[in-house]
Amino acid sequence: MTRIFSPEETAQLLPYPALADAIRDAALALRDGNIQAPPRTILPLPGENGGTLLAMPAADEDLTITKLVTVHPDNAEKGLPTIQGEVVVIRTETGERLGILDGATVTARRTAALSLLAARELAPRRDGPLLILGAGAQGRSHLEAFRAGLGVTEVFLISRTRGRTESLADYAHSLGMEARIVEDPSETLESATLIATTTTSDEPVLPAEIRDDAFVAAVGSFTPEAAEIPAAFVARSTVVVDTVEGAKEEAGDLLLAEKADDFRWEDATSLDEALSWTGAQSGPVLFESVGHAAWDLASAHAAFDRK
Repeated sequence: MTRIFSPEETAQLLPYPALADAIRDAALALRDGNIQAPPRTILPLPGENGGTLLAMPAADEDLTITKLVTVHPDNAEKGLPTIQGEVVVIRTETGERLGILDGATVTARRTAALSLLAARELAPRRDGPLLILGAGAQGRSHLEAFRAGLGVTEVFLISRTRGRTESLADYAHSLGMEARIVEDPSETLESATLIATTTTSDEPVLPAEIRDDAFVAAVGSFTPEAAEIPAAFVARSTVVVDTVEGAKEEAGDLLLAEKADDFRWEDATSLDEALSWTGAQSGPVLFESVGHAAWDLASAHAAFDRK
């Protein structure tokens, strides 16, 4: 019988630093044509709740995965998970099912580990303080990842839901971090060198006046019409994307900046190319990730290669 791993068991299989390393390997393998991953299928679900079904397969010579995820942005107001899903892990050579990982946990941890990888490789200053906008699953996973992978000790938190923000602040304290809840990001921009936007906002949640040595991981927007990042900040940033193809389809931050004539796609660099950079980049770094099945395949390797 195929083993089904709980969210807690899935998290234990995916420590952030090791997962970031696995994603680095996957980015280079994807570049070299050693991972097969067709564009993900996106199916809007019937009803008034704006639900979406995502289906994402990927394979290399060792492992194959299929990830099924539902995203219901309104669920947070109902006390339900926004993201739910499964990742089926298969041995490529035989088709043997190795296990089923919790999809929401994989999504949260591999997204944060991807941001960690980009920050580790590209951030002008990696010691923080860290500013997190959004106190949901991605806010929590980014807090964990930057604490575990970069040793960040100070964090500012902003969210529209006070109770969830306070809960995340308490969790940060439990990790030995100094955490402060703020009402406006402008209160932190003189000091924050690491920023993660993890909201579902359709409009920018940051002002454009971010310090020149900042690193921003923008992970919340996943539709062409939504933008967490103002176009004026995109215009002055070094822009890196997890994949160019995915960003052109879904990165609203960049698509809307392009419409405003503040961004050109030839100025974007894919993560696999940026991994070869040496030396600091001029100006702030904006890392846009919309997700890719290769990162879920990397999670499968991180979880099962040690078994």
